[in-house]
Amino acid sequence: MESVAPFTGLPYRLRCTLSFGDIYGQILIWMLVIFASLAAGLALMGASKPIFALVGVGLILVLSLPFLLFAFTTTLLNHIAFEPGAANKRTA
Repeated sequence: MESVAPFTGLPYRLRCTLSFGDIYGQILIWMLVIFASLAAGLALMGASKPIFALVGVGLILVLSLPFLLFAFTTTLLNHIAFEPGAANKRTA
């Protein structure tokens, strides 16, 4: 069964062109943020302020995760394409 576009009635295909290279930089930057926050947490832990270390690491994780999810989502949505089906290509 072929999918049909809701307004035009023409068949279409959903195609995702996302590759690992598109999100590789985002993953590396987020890992850098995580390691930097853990290093800061360890430094504060050694300075006899463990509560500041835990709050700092938790705050950085909580604040950076929405940005990471937003970046992943927008990157994915930018790589989704609706293309005409094979029947439309022959008639066009």
